[in-house]
Amino acid sequence: MSYATVMVHVGIDEASDARVRLASGLGERFHSTLIGITGWGPRPPFAAEGLVVDFGPSEQEKTEMTEELGRLGGHFRGIVGAVNRPVEWRSAIDFPVEVICRAARAADLIVIGGGAQPDDVFRAVDPGSVILRAGRPVLLVPDGVDTLVPNKILVAWKDTREARRAVVDALPFLHEAEQIMAMEVHTEAGEATAREDLDDVARHLARHRIAVSSSIAVQGDGAAADALIRVAREERVDLIVAGGYGHSRLGEWMFGGVTRGLIGHSPVCCLMSH
Repeated sequence: MSYATVMVHVGIDEASDARVRLASGLGERFHSTLIGITGWGPRPPFAAEGLVVDFGPSEQEKTEMTEELGRLGGHFRGIVGAVNRPVEWRSAIDFPVEVICRAARAADLIVIGGGAQPDDVFRAVDPGSVILRAGRPVLLVPDGVDTLVPNKILVAWKDTREARRAVVDALPFLHEAEQIMAMEVHTEAGEATAREDLDDVARHLARHRIAVSSSIAVQGDGAAADALIRVAREERVDLIVAGGYGHSRLGEWMFGGVTRGLIGHSPVCCLMSH
């Protein structure tokens, strides 16, 4: 199992170039097709007192937006450079989340930025929306990180569909790792169950010829995301694998505490699946 196609969001944020270099490195590691992708949401029509006073971008504005997206594609290809594998560029005049989620059908792994996003609502990506909508594993890259060598991986386990999906989606990374830790944050009365769960995860991965070196059951006396990040820092983890939790309510995405915490504060890359 591998990632035959890696798709990376190319944005206007300062971390975009580093993210592209990281995705290109993954393409080399897994011999993947690399797809750069972006979008630019059009200004919506505006009506006042029953009259449409702004019909959105003019044809001239659309032409200028298309040309700018093309220049961004050229910049993407310049960062990737000459490589012995397919490289594609995709862009559209639409909001980036919509563009990425539509194109996710062509990808095995989607690479986007984590942490704070640009204020430009027409060109920024909401990481949580991509995780919950894309139907593909999403690799969140913190600012300033331009390479990922997954020698040490932390599996953030919870006995849920999302965590099970994330472990399977992370198998190509897990096969590459030198050390894997599985961790579950449990309630005061849940340690025995947590350790049984972690033992099952270790046995499952062993059948894939992947060894879990240690299992950590931590009583949750605070935010689970904080505990995961603390262990990741202390153990110098390269990658966190976790389920992405959330649901739609009245048209707005509501995220679980771990998902929100890792998106906003993880110092290392996170692979998340919903």
